[in-house]
Amino acid sequence: MDIKTATALHRLRLVSVPEALSFPALLIFGSLLSRISDIDFLMLPLGIIHGILFVIYAVLLLDVWAKTKWPLKRVAFFFVLALLPFGGLYGDKILKRYESDAVIASRARAEQAEGAVKA
Repeated sequence: MDIKTATALHRLRLVSVPEALSFPALLIFGSLLSRISDIDFLMLPLGIIHGILFVIYAVLLLDVWAKTKWPLKRVAFFFVLALLPFGGLYGDKILKRYESDAVIASRARAEQAEGAVKA
């Protein structure tokens, strides 16, 4: 893996937490609020925010898949996590490990190339 892969993983991590929290925090709260009061106008903007976050997550997941060449099973796992309330929080924990592994591998490759130039 290279630094571009680590960057793609980092971008996915940045979106995974807000996406994970948007379902329970925005949609469930908005749904409960509209049922107990006459405030129905909040559901549309809250739904749009959640939808935009989900689409961004899906696009970034496809970008990570293209850069990492993950098996389809792993990509499907992260996609399913995005469908579950708070699933993205668990996904963020796993992505953090993948990201740090990518950074370490990229640094090792850079040091190896630097050593080859000196020799």
